[in-house]
Amino acid sequence: MSSPDSPDSRAPRAAATNAASARTRTRTRAGGDGKGIALVVIASCQLMVVLDITIVNIALPHIQSDLHFSTTDLSWVVSAYTLTFGGLLLLGGRTGDILGRRRMFMVGVALFAVASLLGGLSQNGGQLLAARALQGVGGAIASPTALALITTTFREGPERNRAFGVFAAVSAGGGAIGLLAGGMLVEWLDWRWVLFVNVPIAALILLATPRHIAESERHPGHFDIAGALTSTLGMVALVYGFIRASQHGWSDPLTLASFGAAIVLLTVFLLVERSSPQPITPLHMFAERNRAGTYAIMLCLSAAIFGMFFFLTLYVQDVLGFSPLTAGLAFLPVSAVIAIGATVTSRLLPRYGPKPFIVCGALLAAGGLSWLTRIDVDSTYAGSVLGPMLVFSAGMGMQFVCLTLTAVSGVPRRETGAASGLLNASQQVGGSLGLSILVTVFGTAAADEARGLVPGFLALASPAERAAFRRTGQLPQPWAAEVLTHGIAMAFVTAAVFAVIAAVIALVVLRIRPADLERLQGSAPAPAPDPAPAPDPAPGPGAAPTPAPGPAPAPGDS
Repeated sequence: MSSPDSPDSRAPRAAATNAASARTRTRTRAGGDGKGIALVVIASCQLMVVLDITIVNIALPHIQSDLHFSTTDLSWVVSAYTLTFGGLLLLGGRTGDILGRRRMFMVGVALFAVASLLGGLSQNGGQLLAARALQGVGGAIASPTALALITTTFREGPERNRAFGVFAAVSAGGGAIGLLAGGMLVEWLDWRWVLFVNVPIAALILLATPRHIAESERHPGHFDIAGALTSTLGMVALVYGFIRASQHGWSDPLTLASFGAAIVLLTVFLLVERSSPQPITPLHMFAERNRAGTYAIMLCLSAAIFGMFFFLTLYVQDVLGFSPLTAGLAFLPVSAVIAIGATVTSRLLPRYGPKPFIVCGALLAAGGLSWLTRIDVDSTYAGSVLGPMLVFSAGMGMQFVCLTLTAVSGVPRRETGAASGLLNASQQVGGSLGLSILVTVFGTAAADEARGLVPGFLALASPAERAAFRRTGQLPQPWAAEVLTHGIAMAFVTAAVFAVIAAVIALVVLRIRPADLERLQGSAPAPAPDPAPAPDPAPGPGAAPTPAPGPAPAPGDS
């Protein structure tokens, strides 16, 4: 009798698997309902990943209250997701190439669902952050393999371009859907439902995938786990150092140890990538000035947009008193302006090239953020928030198509996935690192403001209020709102500086003309293929970044 793992027993199983895959492929390639359902499945996965960034943002004040986060520690609810998502994104795409894209797509979706369930059941901050980090791992596997499955499921040409268009539309609209859904779920149910909502979506995706999506061919390759882990852990240590510095000071031993660990880990990462036969981060990508400049610009702009949505979410709910649903509706104009800006820019791009739009867009974003520094406890949404948000959104709407095309301009066709994937990773990592810096500025400024307000509070406080202050160290309202608003305003000053730096980089570094983009402006739209370097990648027109924690279209997310 043959053993279960003998060649004789493996052959029938392989034949059965190949036959099942062939039936799925025949059904999918035939068109009609099969391909339509396949596209719905792939788009639903991307919607789930994008949704989870903005939907959680709206719930932040309620998460803070329920799980007792400080404002600085609250940023980890965002960063725990985006750091693992951005840090492991290229490795996630690589696993799909080597182990099979459909298989890893399902693994990523299942992991995302389990993490969402665990996050919704969290009883303390540590449990929630662990679940958010696990969500990022699932998203890092599911998102790039979902995009890659388009190239293996749909024929090249108009059919594939339409599929890319749907994928991009879901990426862009998912942010707005998340804002509304998050507002409704938090207001009508509970903040935990912003995580639970992923579970039924993932279950339907897992049920439909084997029936309507065929497995892709596998490519031999090297995982480069060492590169992925050292880069991700290095960025986590760096973010932790900044956030701890805001609470314990720059001379705190653990703060210094975090920065030291970050330097060591990121140095090891560079050495690993230089010696790896197939690195997940091809360092030669940074040798070309336009591409290197594009990644630097994305880092800076992501810091600005992550910070803007994080702090404005707190401001409109904790200071202006908006309900979660009203807060979600308050951000919808941002989605509309970004969509309009991206459409107009796409049409003018062939004539003027990307550089003018990147420079002007970054300066507009800086202007909107500078305007937001004027908010105070007596400000109103219409008078002090809506106008700056629209100016900021107009600037950001000019960015994403330009940066995507600049990132892949001049890249050999076999490396477009790596180039666009690095842009996506730059957005997630830049947003996480930038948010940690902004939180540090916020914490320092808020602490200074609180110290200045304490004498006045003690002079006016009742004995009960003084006793509560001595017990908690926290100022009550309206002093707490003053502290929060001052810290947020100072964070916006720093976010505006990030946007100005992006404009300067674009002005000085970028050297790209409209003619350089002609080969990228054919019949294919801006969205693109697998954002992970593959040994033999499927060709495609370039990749759009995943949205940031706001309704920004496809950087980029968690």
